[in-house]
Amino acid sequence: IVSLEIQDKPNAITLNCTQGQITFNQVKFHYKSTEPLFQNKSIEIKAGQKVGLVGYSGGGKSTFVNLILRLYDVTDGAILIDGQDIRDLKMESLRSQMSFVTQDTMLFNDTIFNNIALGKPDAKMEDVIEAAKVANAYDFIIKKEDGFNTNIGDRGSKLSGGERQRLTIARAVLKNPPILILDEATSALDNESERMVQDALQKLQAGRTTLVIAHRLSTIEKADRIVVLEDGKIIETGNHQSLMSHDGVYASLFRLGSAGLAPVA
Repeated sequence: IVSLEIQDKPNAITLNCTQGQITFNQVKFHYKSTEPLFQNKSIEIKAGQKVGLVGYSGGGKSTFVNLILRLYDVTDGAILIDGQDIRDLKMESLRSQMSFVTQDTMLFNDTIFNNIALGKPDAKMEDVIEAAKVANAYDFIIKKEDGFNTNIGDRGSKLSGGERQRLTIARAVLKNPPILILDEATSALDNESERMVQDALQKLQAGRTTLVIAHRLSTIEKADRIVVLEDGKIIETGNHQSLMSHDGVYASLFRLGSAGLAPVA
């Protein structure tokens, strides 16, 4: 939910996002209580890195992402993108440099073409086709009676879950953002659909700063960095190998997940 209190400053500027580096500088956040819901020291996510966000439900993963999207403003400290405080930026400019892909796909009662091209009204058919190919969506689209002109129904009701997800990925490919945020819950998909969606997500991440809210830790084993959140605080950070060797919270979560107990959400 976007807070109605979040508005552009009168002199807000356009984000000049050339790399996609994200910096949390002494960030704290709370709603109306005095106890911070989110707080850390500082963390820098380098351009092009894949970073997994891990923790039990309510640990602060969604808050971390929502603050970057500026759905809420920090209470103290600052979040910078390529050295620019996001509170100084036009929100449209900020969000235009990001794509957010979740299991809860946002599709409309319109054609496949228009759903992929959402946010890029000047998109050409060849660009949409190329985005669909990257997202492993092209083959199923051309089998539809009207191809890219097929109406998908309200919220994509005429498509399978895997098809809906791949259209959302194609939209992100077409947008070509420097920053990508993934909520990669694909547990509702059958095995073949999940394989194709995961493959499409891997291709989408290439060359982008990527944040992954990790539900199954096996999906971020190869991440450049993993950030473990608990009660709004960063309690561990490192790659998979280093965190497993410490035998801390991440290692415990990973073992539980491997045992099929799936503790993270």
